[in-house]
Amino acid sequence: MIESKILLMFFTTSTLLALSPGPDNLFVMTQAAQHGRKAGLLVTLGLCTGLLFHTAAVTLGLAAIFKASAAAFTMLKFAGAAYLLFLAWQAFHAGTMGGPSKTAEVMSPGSLYRRGILMNITNPKVSIFFLAFLPQFTDPAKGALSLQLLLLGAVFMVATIIVFGLISILAGTMGERFRESAFAQKVLNRAAAGIFAGLALKLALAQR
Repeated sequence: MIESKILLMFFTTSTLLALSPGPDNLFVMTQAAQHGRKAGLLVTLGLCTGLLFHTAAVTLGLAAIFKASAAAFTMLKFAGAAYLLFLAWQAFHAGTMGGPSKTAEVMSPGSLYRRGILMNITNPKVSIFFLAFLPQFTDPAKGALSLQLLLLGAVFMVATIIVFGLISILAGTMGERFRESAFAQKVLNRAAAGIFAGLALKLALAQR
């Protein structure tokens, strides 16, 4: 099995990657600011569940298909971009609820959790990133590669939960002030729509 010092190095690297600005942590920050801390945490759990898909894809070799097949990569990235545009439309047309407690009730926990899953699994670049990143910390002499990859995927998820959880708490706390005002809520919803649309454009233009 992977040595503890290698796992610690991998965890540290994964934490730094989670902290670096990117679509996922920006997505979590926006959801937490718009719907509350709990919403950000639920989206984070959804994103990490999506990481199970990418870990399995690397373990089973599916990620290599996305890297080699332009058609598969394009289909998945456009599906993800379309979903983000749908979220942008929802945010732009979202109403105001007149208070922080009511705003957090707009979406059910299941919807927020599924939103995180869909956001993650429809981004083929995550699978390709895992394909390039995870094997660097494996060693065929230390046992089955599939088990090592699954372990690394689990460690990456732990690092993501910690970092994105903190982002959710901070953004949700700051967003409470905005959600106390109907006008501020409207501004926040419009800002969220713009961020989602920008993420959709970035994903649509992504190259392998």
